[in-house]
Amino acid sequence: MPSKEAQTKGHLRACPVQVTGSAPVGLQPLMLGAARDSYLYVPASYRAARPAPLVLLLHGAGGHARQGLDLLRSLADAAGLLLLAPASRDHTWDLLVDRCYGPDAGMIDRALEQTFSRYAIDPERLAIGGFSDGASYALSLAISNGALFTHVIAFSPGFVAPAGHTGSPRIFVSHGTRDGVLPIDRCSRRIVPELERGGYEVLYREFEGGHTILPEIASEAVGWFTK
Repeated sequence: MPSKEAQTKGHLRACPVQVTGSAPVGLQPLMLGAARDSYLYVPASYRAARPAPLVLLLHGAGGHARQGLDLLRSLADAAGLLLLAPASRDHTWDLLVDRCYGPDAGMIDRALEQTFSRYAIDPERLAIGGFSDGASYALSLAISNGALFTHVIAFSPGFVAPAGHTGSPRIFVSHGTRDGVLPIDRCSRRIVPELERGGYEVLYREFEGGHTILPEIASEAVGWFTK
């Protein structure tokens, strides 16, 4: 069962462990018992002897796990990335529905724990990312769990609401200047200076466009994470 701490405070307990032996590659449902399943993608190049980078990806409002996976799926094989994509229980993440961390945080903890128990993950390249509401949740969870996540990839976030501050994850933020869903002036142009004042290292990219992720922005984010 999800830990009470993760459900109520957004503090995750899962952490990478030493793993040996083979494990399946390709796309896999996690079968966590929720109505909306979560997915893990493992590139064919994965080997337990070489701990791999992992990105936990969170979908936007109204989305599902496969849409979260699609944020970086086209880049995963070349970069050797494992992609973990959970699905929110409701139409979006619990923090946006109930204004507090709940079952989604617990489910993310379980998904990470299951992944860590089967795959060798590089603890120095462990990212959380997302788009729109997923980016807001990713930023908030990362800042609350900076001892776990080393990087954050936030595509078009709307806000940041951490449960606390631990560690110093590096942060990538992108936002379209013509975003009509989460306008840039009241979102990333406020979020990024706030993060920088908090001492976080932020790489910020604005682009001409709306509420979307440009392929070149996604590619830059992956290069920044894996370098």
